[in-house]
Amino acid sequence: MISFVFYLAFLLIFVIFAVYAERKTAAFIQNRLGPMEVGPKGILQTVADLLKMLQKEDIRANAVDLIPFLIAPLIVFAAVFTGFSVLPINADLGGSDISSGVFFLLAIVSIDVLGILMAGWASNNKYSLYGAMRSVAQIVSYEVPLGLSILCVVVISGTLDLNEMSMQQNHNGLLSWNIVNHPVLIIPFIIFLIAGLAESNRAPFDLPESESELIGGYSTEYSGFRWGMFMLSEYGMMLLISILGATLFFGGWSSPLSSFGNGPVWGTIWLLSKAMLLIFVQMWVRWTLPRLRVDQLMSLSWKYLTPLSIVMLFASALWKLWIIG
Repeated sequence: MISFVFYLAFLLIFVIFAVYAERKTAAFIQNRLGPMEVGPKGILQTVADLLKMLQKEDIRANAVDLIPFLIAPLIVFAAVFTGFSVLPINADLGGSDISSGVFFLLAIVSIDVLGILMAGWASNNKYSLYGAMRSVAQIVSYEVPLGLSILCVVVISGTLDLNEMSMQQNHNGLLSWNIVNHPVLIIPFIIFLIAGLAESNRAPFDLPESESELIGGYSTEYSGFRWGMFMLSEYGMMLLISILGATLFFGGWSSPLSSFGNGPVWGTIWLLSKAMLLIFVQMWVRWTLPRLRVDQLMSLSWKYLTPLSIVMLFASALWKLWIIG
């Protein structure tokens, strides 16, 4: 329960700073200034946008299917946020004591597909429906390589408990981290990162929104705070993927120095620092690569990432047998 409250508070604060950071990152990569006027260096721009969004009227078209239209953003946000409940924060504050934490996380987060499909269908708008169907196809397709890349870590760790995985990587500093101690996991991490971008609907996999052709995809008919919940869920998924990646591959809350920084405060700092680095990489990719076509999106998953992740799962099993032997 304490970890749940921690992540809720952190997520709300994180989104405010992440939007500003993404604008500045985009401006730096594309040689622009970014926000400059509202507050020093535009630091209050996101706060101003948030206040404006909260004051906007909740407009609904007459033809929408009202009940599913209203609850769809809640389902998406609840599914994403519930995934945080099993993520360990530090040595003293782990996630929920679930022995199958990885399985629970993947199962509960996948429910967001239902909310997105409900939003697109209930909007009674063809662009919203196209965006929802794209999102469903994309998320279902990329859940396969994402799950297989996580299974590579599960096979080597011998557990589905994220708390136990973090403890296993806390004995010898950086040398105990899975991606260093088990080099076979380097390729699964790359697959995990690519699939995580697709799961988050982040560019170059942002076809469900695709404002140049679908106006805004499944969220086209939403305004005010209900639209904000979709955006909050997107940044929440980005944070969830980053913390999960840090936990699976980069030691979680463990320090890179074996003799320093494994206490509760430092453990939290290390975990969030690793997550922020992965978030920066996701922002970097968004503002560097162009959007894929739908056929390229599906081909990347089914023709390349999925077969490669299956091969790496076998390689991870062989690596585990070799270590045991």
